[in-house]
Amino acid sequence: MAASRILTTHVGSLPRPAALSELLIREEAGEPIDKAALDRETVAAVQDVVRRQVEAGIDVISDGEQPRVGFQTYVPQRLEGFGGESKRKSPPDYVRFPAFAAAVAARFPRRSKVRNAPQAVADVAYKDLAPAVRECDLFDRATAQQPGKFVDRFMTAASPGIIATTMLTAHYDSHEAYVFAPAREMRKEYALILERGYVLQLDAPDLAMERCVMCQDEPLSAFQKMVETNVAAINRAIEDLPRERIRLHCCWGNWEGPHLDDVPLADVLPLIVQAKVGTLSMEFANPRHQHEYAELKRHGLPKDMMLMPGVIDSTVSYVEHPQVIANRICEAVDAVGDKERVIAGVDCGFGTFAGYEWVPGEIVWAKLAALAEGARIATKKLWGRT
Repeated sequence: MAASRILTTHVGSLPRPAALSELLIREEAGEPIDKAALDRETVAAVQDVVRRQVEAGIDVISDGEQPRVGFQTYVPQRLEGFGGESKRKSPPDYVRFPAFAAAVAARFPRRSKVRNAPQAVADVAYKDLAPAVRECDLFDRATAQQPGKFVDRFMTAASPGIIATTMLTAHYDSHEAYVFAPAREMRKEYALILERGYVLQLDAPDLAMERCVMCQDEPLSAFQKMVETNVAAINRAIEDLPRERIRLHCCWGNWEGPHLDDVPLADVLPLIVQAKVGTLSMEFANPRHQHEYAELKRHGLPKDMMLMPGVIDSTVSYVEHPQVIANRICEAVDAVGDKERVIAGVDCGFGTFAGYEWVPGEIVWAKLAALAEGARIATKKLWGRT
């Protein structure tokens, strides 16, 4: 997506209205809900986030994942073969710092399933694309009300790896045997998103985050082997799909915590860039990973891959100054070596799970407006014009 200016986007999920979050959480829990009310809330929320992105000046917009209960935990609601409950490990942040864990639990007393999502209990199968089609229809209707006010649209989808590491298996013999099953089945959703004219964003935090979750008790080499497997599953799933219309989001977990056990970028970047995608989205704004442009510059990206650096933090309510954002964009351009291969983004989603949103919506829109202004400042510096 080469351009004559720095374009802006984000990572997909945006805060949901409280009423919508409550309905999504109750639906996931199997509680009775008013389906008509859920429909109304979803339609209104998609229209609202599309309008607000446009007003903030975002170029490549999404539906904010408003119809979904979580960025990857929506999958058991669309695919067959899931049931019961996974027993997912807690990150070390929540074990080493119990006061922090208690504060988070108090802050988010009712949220969607994060550590106890369903598990694979049979062969996973994607037999009905109707919910995905409906989400596309809602997005189309909302964007039709904003003609000419954005550059492009994207829609997210869970990667095979994050499915296999969140919805654990009680059916497949190994992670390796498991991860290629959702790769095969999720290809149907990936293809649909591309056919509808959107950029496809594959959400794959497993490629960094799982070092301190699933693989926290394993040697680094075991984690790196899993990353290689998960990247291979991605490549299998997107084989023959248009690479230039696919971007990959990788991160270290979207919570405001110590992150002392995050794997260094140097240990995973050479593996991640084996993914046959057009754009790589990674965190560079938060205090734990701001320094890692140096590793990106040292290792480099494939010549046919763009960078979508996070230049605003998705977990704090500070609104970054536009000049800070511009400086970060310019640092990313320096690391890549080509101003036309950088699109300004966010570290992670602002609404990764229903009921689990670190930044209030009213501040999210201010942060996105600052992102757009920062991109204008960077464009003036890099191209010598506004």
